[in-house]
Amino acid sequence: MDDVNALIRARMQSDVAIIPALADHLIAAGGKRLRPLLCVAAARLCDTANTHHHNLSAAVEFIHTATLLHDDVVDSSNLRRGKVAAHLIWGAPSSVLVGDFLFSRAFELMVETGSLEALGILSKASAVIAEGEVWQLTKAFDINLSIDTYIEIISAKTAALFAAASESGAVSAKATPEQREALRLYGLYLGLAFQIQDDALDYTGSAADLGKNAGDDFAEGKATLPLLLAVQRSKDTHGDFWHRAVSLRQQADGDLHTAQQIMNNTDALVDSIAMARDYAAQAKACLSVFKSSAWKTALENLADYSTARQK
Repeated sequence: MDDVNALIRARMQSDVAIIPALADHLIAAGGKRLRPLLCVAAARLCDTANTHHHNLSAAVEFIHTATLLHDDVVDSSNLRRGKVAAHLIWGAPSSVLVGDFLFSRAFELMVETGSLEALGILSKASAVIAEGEVWQLTKAFDINLSIDTYIEIISAKTAALFAAASESGAVSAKATPEQREALRLYGLYLGLAFQIQDDALDYTGSAADLGKNAGDDFAEGKATLPLLLAVQRSKDTHGDFWHRAVSLRQQADGDLHTAQQIMNNTDALVDSIAMARDYAAQAKACLSVFKSSAWKTALENLADYSTARQK
């Protein structure tokens, strides 16, 4: 990961000063680096004999960072990773264009590996992520969204990059088809667990822990699992509240607290976290095709961490 981080820093440079400054604002803020870590771990688990996964890991992080820059503009977010969102400092146009620059750098890094398979995996994932984000945008404020559709949306906007990171790492190591598919599914289920936990934390965490404002999902009308479960289970008693606060977008002071209380009373948060843990368990089960090793243990631990974390 030290090598990957060095590569990330080297390849985000540009003679146009605002590009590395804006990119570094987000990248230097830290983040968990889970997606590039997945690519590295998958390659090492499959006994890689090359370092192509370094390029692919950096590409994955650039794709992720680009989507964050674009998302913060779309969502009018104020905070990202505990820092003022880039678009509030440099403006929305610069944030969007630097995101485009990072996407371009990602594809350069992929091409340099000479692997058309890896390029295909990550380029397809980039398109799926964009589709997922647009899909979520069109379903904002929809309190009647089905749980199945919610899972499809987060499979696209979040889990697709987890899956692609894992699978591309396996491909770079010339893994067997069975190993490659196992790691793709591992990444997919891990991504689902991670996103559902994220959605639950938006109602239980704090800005200090999350690095963004708690309750943002509620304010933006995002139809996440805790909200959908709470709505389904309290329509008879709190239907008017949900209709006003979410469907009509007429939120008042105290509405977030009311939503949290309803979620607690209906076990919406408890059951959301339980579903996240189920996906984490499915991710770990996918690793059964691999023999015991430090890398297998690390990936199993990562699945546990995805639902134990508080930020």
